[in-house]
Amino acid sequence: LKPFCPKSSARLASRYPSSRFAPRAAMADASKEVVQKLQHAEEQAAAIVDTARKNRIAMLKHAKDAAEDDLKAFRLEVEAKHQKDVAAKKSSDVAADLTVATQKELAEVKKDYDTNKGRTIDFVVGKVLEVPTELTATQKQSLTLGVV
Repeated sequence: LKPFCPKSSARLASRYPSSRFAPRAAMADASKEVVQKLQHAEEQAAAIVDTARKNRIAMLKHAKDAAEDDLKAFRLEVEAKHQKDVAAKKSSDVAADLTVATQKELAEVKKDYDTNKGRTIDFVVGKVLEVPTELTATQKQSLTLGVV
């Protein structure tokens, strides 16, 4: 605390001549002014936050709409491809395709048969007619021991 000084009191009295409470009134006015400035700043801040929130919501809505548009285009493209594939499968007759494939395989088997028929007959006849005239060593041993 400062000690009482008559000169400083005289100075204060010359500033606020109407009453001895003039300094308190000036402080109250200054305090009201600061409160008003704070309230105004809070209102501005609230307006900025509200604007930012609205902008964010608008951007999200715009992004959602753009994504939905892209998704619709993608779905249409995929659906068109699917319909094209379904139409192609409907137009081709599965039974006719299977019959054609079976006929091709049957023709291939017949061709292989015709190609190998002569050689197979010659091989079988050769093996049947090929009779060894000599006995093997095992057969000879069995005969000498009298096992057979």
